[in-house]
Amino acid sequence: MAGAARKKLVGRYEVGRTIGQGSFAKVKFAVDADTGAPVAMKVLDKATILNNRMLQQIKKEISIMKIVRHPNIIRLNEVLAGQTKIYIIMELITGGELFDKIARQGKLRENEARKYFQQLIDAINYCHSKGVYHRDLKPENLLLDSRGNLKVSDFGLSSLSQNGFLHTTCGTPNYVAPEVLSDGGYDGSAADVWSCGVILYVLMAGYLPFEENDLPTLYDKITAAHFSCPDWFSQGAKSLIQRILDPTPKTRMTIKEMKSDTWFSKNYVGVRHGEDENVSLDDVQAAFDNIEDKYVSEQVTRNDGGPLMMNAFEMITLSQGLNLSSLFDRQQEYVKRQTRFVSRKPAKTIAATIEVVADSMGLKVHSQNYKLRLEGVSSNKMSPFAVVLEIFEVAPALFMVDVRKVAGDSLEYHRVCSFHITSCILLKFLGDYCGWNIRLCSNFMLYSWQFLC
Repeated sequence: MAGAARKKLVGRYEVGRTIGQGSFAKVKFAVDADTGAPVAMKVLDKATILNNRMLQQIKKEISIMKIVRHPNIIRLNEVLAGQTKIYIIMELITGGELFDKIARQGKLRENEARKYFQQLIDAINYCHSKGVYHRDLKPENLLLDSRGNLKVSDFGLSSLSQNGFLHTTCGTPNYVAPEVLSDGGYDGSAADVWSCGVILYVLMAGYLPFEENDLPTLYDKITAAHFSCPDWFSQGAKSLIQRILDPTPKTRMTIKEMKSDTWFSKNYVGVRHGEDENVSLDDVQAAFDNIEDKYVSEQVTRNDGGPLMMNAFEMITLSQGLNLSSLFDRQQEYVKRQTRFVSRKPAKTIAATIEVVADSMGLKVHSQNYKLRLEGVSSNKMSPFAVVLEIFEVAPALFMVDVRKVAGDSLEYHRVCSFHITSCILLKFLGDYCGWNIRLCSNFMLYSWQFLC
């Protein structure tokens, strides 16, 4: 089956596949047609923004992202307004989430965890110097570039301080500071430091310091700072984490104190970056002023009839840790964790199989143009989750299924949702794919097979 040719241009950007999705936005792979440089394009629907009264929040998020310019923070290049969409053009990060690294290999070595923690503190310290507080720090919002350097993302809950206390309770429960859970105001800097401490614990332990199946018990543990460090933590790391995870904000370790700590300062090289740029917010203002009628040109050319054909740029961005030659060489064994798999079955058969499997698991299915959204409830019954499986043609009669979480807890996704959903789909094919072998390794389902004629 020939792939469906599609070409969408937004301004000078050629838009490709969806690489991320949240409650109010999608992130697309795109290429600057003038320079050939790949970028990430965050797409926001104007009607959704207006209907949910999120105009000021989104505008604030974009303004904050333009203000902060640091090597360890994802860079926002420009903002464009379409007729029905707002497009945020950002630096493309190809190394994946730091959370994926932890989920894949478990706890990190102490020196590696320290390096990421130092980069995180550098980025957050810079934000605080600008009066910006992130308020939703967690491994899922920490990305890695192609050289393994940390990049902070997602300023959706960020706040610009007006030299006062913050009052909005926000953030992800397992990572929020005790004072954020109370009704009073709190110091955004101290709250971010607490979240950084939880992240350091997760990096070194491979699991959360505060985790319960019900929110009241979880909040009680956080408020009391009831946790213990594993035996393999060094004494220096234990001491640092205990000072950071102090339930009293006034006595909690500050970033200044942290930088003089013996454990933290080992092999520490502060990030050097140039003078602050004179950042213009004119494009942000233009994108939101008269939101109904100012827009950049949008052109779509599509030939329906099959899955999208993945282009070379998109293949390259998927190739982190992926031996592309194995996609085309029948004699090579291709091993990859459960987020992607390939098949020589017809695309319609793959889609139908996914629907059958999802139905058998009691999941609700929404299907359109070889993209299937599966919805259900997490195993602990605390929150809903949603997973999207999208089928792409990567070579003639060879299809790749990309699996990604779009809603729900990331830990739940890695532990249960993606594991069970993908393994059930592959098992459904086992009768025809006798060359496939399925095995467990490091809490991940690894799939290895040889392509059949």
